[in-house]
Amino acid sequence: MPTSRTAVFRRIVRDHMAPPPVVVRPETTAEETVARIAEAGASAAVVVDPRERIVGILTERDIVRRIACRRIGDRPVGGFATSPVLTIAAEDQLYKAIGFMRRRRLRHMPVVDAAGRLVGMLYLHEALAVAAGPLMDDIDRLTHEDTLAGLRQVKEAQVDVAERLLADGVPAPEIQELVSDINMDLYRRVLRLLLLEMREEGWGDPPVPFCCIVMGSGGRGESLLFPDQDNGFVLADYPDERHTAVDAWFVELAERMTRRLDGLGFAFCRGGVMATNPVWRKSLSQWKTQVSLWMRRLHETMLQMCDIFFDFRPVFGELELGRELRRWVTDAAADNRAFLYQMFEVQADHRAAIGLFGRLVTERDDPAHRGHVNLKYGGTLPLAEAVRLLALRHRVAETGTLVRIRRLREAGVLRRDEADELEDAWTFLTGLVLRQQLHDFRLGRRPGHWVDPRRLTGRERTRLREDFRIINAFRLRVKADLTGRLLG
Repeated sequence: MPTSRTAVFRRIVRDHMAPPPVVVRPETTAEETVARIAEAGASAAVVVDPRERIVGILTERDIVRRIACRRIGDRPVGGFATSPVLTIAAEDQLYKAIGFMRRRRLRHMPVVDAAGRLVGMLYLHEALAVAAGPLMDDIDRLTHEDTLAGLRQVKEAQVDVAERLLADGVPAPEIQELVSDINMDLYRRVLRLLLLEMREEGWGDPPVPFCCIVMGSGGRGESLLFPDQDNGFVLADYPDERHTAVDAWFVELAERMTRRLDGLGFAFCRGGVMATNPVWRKSLSQWKTQVSLWMRRLHETMLQMCDIFFDFRPVFGELELGRELRRWVTDAAADNRAFLYQMFEVQADHRAAIGLFGRLVTERDDPAHRGHVNLKYGGTLPLAEAVRLLALRHRVAETGTLVRIRRLREAGVLRRDEADELEDAWTFLTGLVLRQQLHDFRLGRRPGHWVDPRRLTGRERTRLREDFRIINAFRLRVKADLTGRLLG
């Protein structure tokens, strides 16, 4: 479970909303509405249409200003209610709702479901009880308005929040998950802005439903502070004769999205793994055909494509398109052991950075990092890749490294002690990387994954060597599982 320092960032509105307050129809009289508010001891009544969609709200202030002492109690309340009504979605994150309500000085806010129907009321004083006082500045900074300048401030606030949480002893994987959630929220907010922008410029609405997916560390919920873009679009199937028009619309959206994200600090992917590339922008059926081809050909380049792709998660749009693709990919990979083994072979040289006699393998050629250990390519990546392959082999659909380890333990694939060792190694390594990235950032350097072993304590160096041994032993265990041969 998340610690108290990150709990508010993990919670959703649905879990903290109260039952719907007084609910009336527009034709209900003002007098009856006021009486029902008083009887319920409520602070407001929500006015809904026959489909339970909100058309107005009547607050105590409205009663004083518009109804009291005017002898108009027999008139329909719909004429006095405030409209339009600001609402929050039940599945939104609680900290976003808190920031939104604080900026607008709202004491309460109606909660709606995906169809816009009233399902509850969120009260600010109850939501604030979940958030520790010192976190309020963080919440305010992470919930700026949906403007490009506001979103830049959200991205910048991540560094300060991560630094404080790490200093408070919050485990690095929890901080990674929070950073990933904020990054995914930035994707969603950028896309909402762009859809409105394109509509206003005459492009119209999306020609077919679509889902934006994020791959790589973001798809695993393991982003560090400055991830590159790894994204794509999954489109609903459409007739071939519509392709030119449909694709042109999504090319425009993709180009705008990647430019905006780059402006927020998500660097363009140097390998072109972005929705601007047609390889990563396809209909659901086309995605299945393409991945099937990758898995049949077993060519190194195609296997590397799969390596990037298999950690994707849906983040915006018609999420069921992404979920359907995830289900299909999980089954297709599990049924093809030869493919998974070839994936392992492509990654065979991705070993933890420890050599003979327990010596750490450090950089020799690059003067800027000579004597340093690359904790991504020599630590977290070999572990994440091996866990992914074993998870796919056993039909685990989740993408996060730690949750994959836990699902494999629950399924009896990993012993408890094996799982505990891997979880501990992951937590330690990601903590070192996050600490180094924050150090680099404060010194004005580009944050990376290089760590100087001389800056570690003696205990940390011993722990690093032991975790590297655990990772390499685990990779051998995964190879045995994929080949069906016992280790000798």
